[in-house]
Amino acid sequence: MPWTHTHITLQMAEEWFLKKYFIKTTHYVLVFSQIADEVVKIEKEIKQVIELKDQWLQLSQLVADPLTEMERQRSQDSFPELVKDEDLVGIEYNRRLLTEWLYTDELDSKVITVSGMGGLGKTTLVTNVYEREKINFSAHAWMVVSQTYTVDALLRKLLRKVGYTGPPLSGNIDKMDVYDLKEEIKQRLSGRKSLIVLDDVWDQKVYFQMRDALQNQQASRVIITTRNNHVVALASSTCCLDLQPLSSIHAFDLFCRRAFYNIKDHECPMELVKVATSIVDRCQGLPLAIVSIGGLLSSRSRTPYIWNQTYNQLRSELSKNNHVRAILNMSYHDLSGDLRNCFLYCSLFPEDYPLSRESLVLLWIAEGFVLSKENNTPEAVAEGNLMELIYRNMLQVTKYDELGRVSTCGMHDIMRDLALSVAKEEKFGSANDFGTMVEIDKDVRRLSSYQWKDSAAPNLKLIRLRTIVSLGAISSSTDILSSVFSHSSYLTVLELQDSEITQVPSSIGNLFNLRYIGLRRTKVKSLPDSVEKLSNLHTLDMKQTKIEKLPRGITKIKKLRHLFADRYADERQSEFRYFIGMKAPKDLSNLKELQTLETMESSKGLAEYLKELMQLRSVWIDNISSADCGKIFAALSDMPHLSSLLLSAMDENEPLCFEALRPRSTELHKLIMRGQWAKGTLDYPIFRSHSKHLKYLSLSWCHLGEDPLGMLASHLSNLTYLKLNNMHSARALILHAEAFPKLKTLVLQKMPDVNQIEIMNGALPCIEDLYIVLLSNLDKVPQGIESLRSLKKLWLMNLHKGFKTQWKDNGMHQKMVHVAEVRI
Repeated sequence: MPWTHTHITLQMAEEWFLKKYFIKTTHYVLVFSQIADEVVKIEKEIKQVIELKDQWLQLSQLVADPLTEMERQRSQDSFPELVKDEDLVGIEYNRRLLTEWLYTDELDSKVITVSGMGGLGKTTLVTNVYEREKINFSAHAWMVVSQTYTVDALLRKLLRKVGYTGPPLSGNIDKMDVYDLKEEIKQRLSGRKSLIVLDDVWDQKVYFQMRDALQNQQASRVIITTRNNHVVALASSTCCLDLQPLSSIHAFDLFCRRAFYNIKDHECPMELVKVATSIVDRCQGLPLAIVSIGGLLSSRSRTPYIWNQTYNQLRSELSKNNHVRAILNMSYHDLSGDLRNCFLYCSLFPEDYPLSRESLVLLWIAEGFVLSKENNTPEAVAEGNLMELIYRNMLQVTKYDELGRVSTCGMHDIMRDLALSVAKEEKFGSANDFGTMVEIDKDVRRLSSYQWKDSAAPNLKLIRLRTIVSLGAISSSTDILSSVFSHSSYLTVLELQDSEITQVPSSIGNLFNLRYIGLRRTKVKSLPDSVEKLSNLHTLDMKQTKIEKLPRGITKIKKLRHLFADRYADERQSEFRYFIGMKAPKDLSNLKELQTLETMESSKGLAEYLKELMQLRSVWIDNISSADCGKIFAALSDMPHLSSLLLSAMDENEPLCFEALRPRSTELHKLIMRGQWAKGTLDYPIFRSHSKHLKYLSLSWCHLGEDPLGMLASHLSNLTYLKLNNMHSARALILHAEAFPKLKTLVLQKMPDVNQIEIMNGALPCIEDLYIVLLSNLDKVPQGIESLRSLKKLWLMNLHKGFKTQWKDNGMHQKMVHVAEVRI
């Protein structure tokens, strides 16, 4: 009913200038009279629900625990680390066993299986062993299989991970069939010790379809994790590890590490030992369940009454349901309404799909799950919700960005099963992982399909549909979109990322409630002009598409907050302008609510437009000329919330002068610069008075002189991420003592002059990721690299042909054993 009222209101606004209001008076009086009657009816129903709530809900579900709420708010700012090696309890024996199996004397290939029910920690155990031992295998690869997979996709992934070097990488591999892929893998693995992990295998045929590429290789080891016992038969009886639940001692230890993470030694208070033991016993040694309930109780008041109340509810649930599902249900029902919606929404994405923080935030806002609170924007509230779900172990972090924020996260299989079950029961949504759209519930509100491939789309009459998420759709037909647009007039979210679709039906303009359009990495060539009618649109993502210009009338969409628009002119990224921005439309300044503007092409009028867009947080501009710098950079400087900025010159020889870039915003921490610098740039305010705020700096095609690292280190002590790309410099790069004290990631790429790198003692004390790539003349091992004790990931790739020999002769494998991932 509310959507009907919104539609009528919009209809009135559109008709206002055509007909005098009094002509329609009788009609609208009748309509609003009907609305008033329905409001009275709804109010009565709400009153009845309030009167019945005590009969249907327990007191603990109705009264918010103020201590829990305080803990929830506190946790927005400070979270315990989500993955700690010391939190791995009870795995020592199994870890030792697996490791021994890897180093037996057999010269031929060996399959090892790790099995057990979901949530026992199979992946956690194998990950730990893999990260410790892969350095001893010249070829290694980790691949998640899951229930939805294709053999050629797995083989392509394996080929890339074991070091395919054919030119060009992406095009050549994508053209290979299964036979060619297997032959190439055999060639790459020939004479090399290899360690391959196939994680989450549901069927034996996965291995049978790949094994001829893996067998008969010298001392190859394949570890398979699975929930299904029939997959275990792939290994000999002496190499099958059947995981068992944790012992009571280890289970209690793990629980305490989660529930009492902020108490010294994670010691359980004496008054809670009895009830804590009872709760842990109910978890039956399942790590996922223990971690879930521990995370739940960590934010509860630590009193016997509250904990016993939780235990009593848990026992009631366990009497009716599967033990693990009951415990996970407890975690779910402890969430507030908005968090429940956010959690269920994550289940719409395919199994093991990396959930982007940026995408989730924008989608949750479009769905109406989050609103602004006090002085916080909806975007900030949504990020808080994401962190709350991670903290409660409902989601798991898979990658952090360079600034320490969550970049991508995932959902455990059992958690996703729970969410899908609840989503179905509550008519929240339905996910289809098998590429087909048959037998769809006509009342579905949110529909997800992965790699949809039906050539003949059904005539979908989904009147109540609000959301469609079709990721990687193989079919390029627009029939299904036309059908949805015709019957689902209240559609709110349209996400088609990575799909083969080439066009969008013009009928999209009739979807007055549409708030999110996602076309990233599709093959769409243009958007219909009818897009201008989408007055409620918040996000338009057409990044890396074939679209060359923005639709006419886009500036009429006054509520637009996030505009992602550029196209790849060179997918290999070898040219300077490998991506090209859009020309700024007239009246761009009408979009007052814009927070994201990526990417605009520089023009004479752009500066004037930017002066009116004071809500911008992230701005990307390319094709900047020397003459444009002053006005554009001055306009950017006045933006009070600016946090991320990309500035790219019109070509690699065009010098940019940054003297006018004097940011008012102290939030500006990410800076990407592409092109030559004018003389004296490091003396300008952006690198002087503002330097303490910069955390992320990426420089390409910018020649800083003989000692670029030394020059930057003296100005930018707070950087956590630094990338130097396509630069000329002296032959020797030197990182002096105390250089970059907070840097966590350093990327040195395409620096052809460099043949020597020296890292002095005390430099890079916090470095975690070091990428030295495409330095074609670097033939010596970086001096002092073994002193980087905090290093977790080291890539030394596409260097001088003699580099590997130097690395081996210097015994660097042994010296770098403390680094979890080394690629050479």
